[in-house]
Amino acid sequence: MSILVALLGLAFLIFVAYRGFSVILFAPIAAMIPVVLTEPSSVPAVFTGLFMEKAVVFVKLYFPLFILGAVFGKVIELSGFSKSIVSTVIHAVGAQRAILSIVLVAALLTYGGVSLFVVVFAVYPFAAEMFRQAGIPKRLIPATLALGAFSFTMDAVPGTPQIQNIIPTTFFQTNSWAAPWLGTIGSLFIFITGMLYLEWRRRSAGNEGYGTGHINEPAPVSTEHLAHPLIAFLPLLGVFVFNIVLTGLIPKFFGPVQEVTLPGLTAPIITKVPTVTAIWALEGALLLSILLVVVLAFRPLKKSFMEGSKLAVAGALLATMNTASEYGFGAVIAALPGFLAVREALQAIPNPLVNAAIVTTTLAGITGSASGGLSIALAAMADQFIAGAHAAGIPLEVMHRVTAMASGGMDILPHNGAVITVLAVTGLTHRQSYNDIFVIALLKTSAVFFIIGVYYATGLV
Repeated sequence: MSILVALLGLAFLIFVAYRGFSVILFAPIAAMIPVVLTEPSSVPAVFTGLFMEKAVVFVKLYFPLFILGAVFGKVIELSGFSKSIVSTVIHAVGAQRAILSIVLVAALLTYGGVSLFVVVFAVYPFAAEMFRQAGIPKRLIPATLALGAFSFTMDAVPGTPQIQNIIPTTFFQTNSWAAPWLGTIGSLFIFITGMLYLEWRRRSAGNEGYGTGHINEPAPVSTEHLAHPLIAFLPLLGVFVFNIVLTGLIPKFFGPVQEVTLPGLTAPIITKVPTVTAIWALEGALLLSILLVVVLAFRPLKKSFMEGSKLAVAGALLATMNTASEYGFGAVIAALPGFLAVREALQAIPNPLVNAAIVTTTLAGITGSASGGLSIALAAMADQFIAGAHAAGIPLEVMHRVTAMASGGMDILPHNGAVITVLAVTGLTHRQSYNDIFVIALLKTSAVFFIIGVYYATGLV
């Protein structure tokens, strides 16, 4: 019965998310439903002392990343650099390889620090034009964008600045480059199998062509007066280089513990540097790269930065609060008797990596959010994952990569925000395009178990 009570809150959250209601509004309600049914008198204390406290912790840690990532994506867009990057990659790969071109350009932008939501808006006009000219069904565009932006560059490629690769660092005291060999192997697995599937789908379409009667068709893309490719690529390269440099410098500069004493404080500020190294490094990398864009494209940004930055901040606030609400929700669920029973049942899975992968991808699927599901899983079970890894002699870098990649697998269920966004932008429906997106999710999920097998077979990290 206790398990059903906990599942009732989860079911309610899935329902409201799928129906398009605000998670910020309904996550606390969903969290309090099982509390009411378990111990009604504790609702105020649980809401204030658990739900809100955990949500605030998430905001404290990750809000700067969300806002810097959003502003970086916006200045890349406003400067015209995104158009130049897309046009250059397409020209290099060849317009006749439309699917490969779109996957590569979406992957490049997300690995360079641009939000996947920004990538969808930036790449879709090019994708529509190329697919139309090549006679490829438009219904394959969402899956193509999903492979490029929602899969391997989100959480598998070592050093990716996306939030799904940063969240595990605070729990496992790793950095964004954790398990580089496994991450690279997993990325290649996803890319190759995904491309094979999409090309098979293209060939299976026969003479179907692009199709007619579509909505949200973009205007023809103008490639005149674009920034020089070398200049346009510099900020993306900057995120990569600055992240590497700062990841190495921060521990050396601050040491294992930083203690700050200020005259107005009654106690010093004590920070365990290994738990925040990856966050500080990426924040610094994004900030420096934003400044680099401003220097390189001051004239176009001067006209549009004010309004553009307001939109970026609004988007960052919404994304942060959505995920923080899910994080608080997960903390409440994890404290209930039903979740404890589930956790004990999961301990029957003897392998700690398989256990972590199943738990994480299941919670990501339930919430429809990779970052939300990952946050819930690690908030509730990180200690168990760490203990299991230590007992089996598994480096925490491997646990980092497995949980990060697992978060981006089954999260792409119909109620996922990225799925809803890409379908809305392309003017397609779940019926037309979701099956192909779901196959990409299955390939992404299988990659997690593939790298677990590689680790045990080779010992590579």
